[in-house]
Amino acid sequence: VQLVESGGGLVQPGGSLRLSCLASGFTSKDYAVAWFRQAPGKEREGVACVVNNGDYTFYSDSVKGRFTISRDNAKNTVYLDMSDLESADTSIYYCAASEPFYSDYYWALINIYDYWGRGAQVTVSS
Repeated sequence: VQLVESGGGLVQPGGSLRLSCLASGFTSKDYAVAWFRQAPGKEREGVACVVNNGDYTFYSDSVKGRFTISRDNAKNTVYLDMSDLESADTSIYYCAASEPFYSDYYWALINIYDYWGRGAQVTVSS
């Protein structure tokens, strides 16, 4: 079982970036898949989560309206489209997978996720 993030990089403030999370060894559509991020010296925090075929999506308040999570089941891939990026979005971004759930109470709880990727660096700077 493996999750691999890609698409990170350097982007200017106000710019956009798409992260991808490719799952192998399991069918990601049967799981809840979330994006977390961790900046230096800070705790890991939930960014967004998608359950089933997108029937349920959850976002942190800090990214709501700027980030969109989606999934392509045929490619076993979950995406995070990020726009209007700010310097505060600079972090390592991780994708994670869990058994499905249907309440916003659980999605940002790190301990419920069984599988994690190694992360992708996103740097927002001019």
